[in-house]
Amino acid sequence: MPLAVQIERPGGIDEMKLVELPVGEPGPGQVRIRHQAIGLNFIDVYQRTGLYQLPMPLTLGMEGAGIVEAVGQGVAHLKPGDRAAYAGNPPGSYSEARVMPALAVCRLPDDIGFEIGAAMMLKGLTAQYLLRKTLPAEGLQPGDHILWHAAAGGVGLIACQWARALGYQLIATAGSEEKCALALANGAVAAINYRAEDFVERVNTLTGGRGVKVVYDSVGKDTWEGSLKCLRPFGLMASFGNASGPVPPFAPAVLAAKCLYVTRATLFAHIATRERCQQMADELFAVVQSGQVKIHIDQRFPLAEVRAAHEALEARRTTGSTILTLD
Repeated sequence: MPLAVQIERPGGIDEMKLVELPVGEPGPGQVRIRHQAIGLNFIDVYQRTGLYQLPMPLTLGMEGAGIVEAVGQGVAHLKPGDRAAYAGNPPGSYSEARVMPALAVCRLPDDIGFEIGAAMMLKGLTAQYLLRKTLPAEGLQPGDHILWHAAAGGVGLIACQWARALGYQLIATAGSEEKCALALANGAVAAINYRAEDFVERVNTLTGGRGVKVVYDSVGKDTWEGSLKCLRPFGLMASFGNASGPVPPFAPAVLAAKCLYVTRATLFAHIATRERCQQMADELFAVVQSGQVKIHIDQRFPLAEVRAAHEALEARRTTGSTILTLD
């Protein structure tokens, strides 16, 4: 039987066990896919620790790429033998093979490899819906400043390049000089080491005191208050992650002085229909095929070494994308 990484209860990395699980045949609206590479994301940590609560036992993983082995009734956009990649619910990509809903599974272009496909779907689609759909009330135009936290991560490096292609002035934050240099090399106009300087003061200087139109923040608790201070009037605070812990409750009145907007964005609301998911994936594929966005796979771990992968991710020792391999 195929191997998979499963947890019986929420907790630390030791909860992850490599087990044999039956796969079976796809039902209506489903596909069976045999993975060639698997993506690693911070949402996997949230689900493993119980920050995001899910039924147990749970096979982890939200992103992968491989070959379609079988399709269920009603699946028209895929056929056996197709190369495919996905980011989608339910979890289960930490496996050699799985059955899953076909809605979020997209045919992978022949000139994009399986490892790139596995590394870019969740992170690339996240960058797409943020930069293209999660916009401030006054919109974004070329030349506008935006602030992106954790910009040397998988989503961040894609966003740096995509923002440059769109003409935006992306100000990056990261936790080391090396990570700041990486963000700059990928299109950020400035990079702030938040461990060494006050990012609020630096953003104020970089924008001539005006602030940014939008902050894209996957860090959460540690950057929340500072991010609000960086926004210009009518600016948007777009929270899409909790790497430092969830944002505590706040009074809406804190937004009043500058008439700020706040959203808690999620990818899965954006890819809830087959048509929307495909449109977003097509745009991602195109920007990667054009060379405007390159996918950086900076870490590879065998599936059997998933504990080491999670440990590196939680310790913030990773840059770019991380994948699990099935060699």
